[in-house]
Formats: sequence, C-alpha cells, structure tokens
Amino acid sequence: MHNQKTIKRLFDILFASCVLFVTSPLIFIGALAVKLTSSGPAFYKAKRAGLGGKPFYMLKLRTMRVYTDTSDRKITDAVDDRITPVGKWLRKLKIDEFPQFWNVLIGDMSIVGPRPEDYDIVQNYYTAEQRRILKVRPGITSPVEVRWYPDLTYHDLPPEGVSIQEHYLKRHLPIQVNEGLRYIERQNIFLDLQIIFQTFYCILIHSWLPPKRQSIS
Repeated sequence: MHNQKTIKRLFDILFASCVLFVTSPLIFIGALAVKLTSSGPAFYKAKRAGLGGKPFYMLKLRTMRVYTDTSDRKITDAVDDRITPVGKWLRKLKIDEFPQFWNVLIGDMSIVGPRPEDYDIVQNYYTAEQRRILKVRPGITSPVEVRWYPDLTYHDLPPEGVSIQEHYLKRHLPIQVNEGLRYIERQNIFLDLQIIFQTFYCILIHSWLPPKRQSIS
C-alpha cells in the first residue's frame, strides 16, 4: 500500500509538471482574456476540503463575475447567468482547470481522485461515513467526471421549484461521494490511466458531439 501511494504521488508530480510546462501559454492567454473582458482578478481560489478534511484553495481561471459565488449559490447550473462569455469557453475547453495542476505539485490534489468538494458543504453536510473520502487527495479528474460528463447537474435537472443547490445536496452529493469511495477501494495506477484517457476523450471528442443526456441511476 505504501509503495502504491508513492508511485501515485511520483506519477502526479511528473504528470502535473509536464502539463504545466505545455499549457502555460494557454493559461497566460486565458488569464489575459479574463482580465480584458471582465473586471476582477484573472484567477479564482475555490476553498475545498483536502486530505484529512484540511482546507485548501484550488486555483482556477475565473469564469464567473466577481462576488456572485455566494453561500446559497455554490453549485453552478448548466446554464448559469454568472458565467461570463469568455468563461463559458474556458469551461468548455477545460482551460480554466489547468492552474489546478499547481495544486497537484504542492500536494493539495492528485491527478485522479474523488471530486474536490466545497469546504463548507463538507463541514455542514457530510456524514461520518462520507468523511472516509477525505482519506485521500481529491483529484482534478474523477470517475464522476467521466461517467456523467460534463456534470451530474446536466444529466439530472432539479424539479420545478427546487433550487439547483438543494437538488445537488439531496441527490447528487451522495452519488458523487459513493463513486469516490468506490474509487478509493479500487484505486491503482491502471485505473488512474484509464480515467485519464477517458477524460481526454470527453474533452476532445465527447464535448463536441450533439447533447445526449444519460441516466444517473
């Protein structure tokens, strides 16, 4: 088990270093586009629960208007009026997530792992059983990301009169945590490579195909 953790960490460092080297021009262009088209900082720091439940700040290129990420709107809708036009494309191409590879380098995250959750949501809603997911680092990509690409909220919209956040907490959060716990039980380097390749497919091919909703059951 110790050797497996060491191999995973070494793989994370090597992979993140290569990605940051290759994508640094895209990060710079994306940051410049954000600054030129929207007031506020180019980068956004999202407070997430990390290894052992310790809070950390996940780096992203800012895709929403400033001061719109409030406590009652932590979940982004499939069509969210807070997202800027530039932010929409950064999200579609996943360029906004490239800065997260810095979080991998410094040990906050892994390349593959359970989906990183908002720190306040973890504190307020996770059960003791669900907190087992905090025994590993959250990942840039995860089984949830590839199974229900681009997001669970896209495939399972809230009923009329129910907010996206309420629907997420009651329905999507338990599903995501369960998938994360299943990943922890099965984790190995070959599974991680499979999820990475599936992620590339989702971004480069699946995201450009005609919309097709999937069952989340």
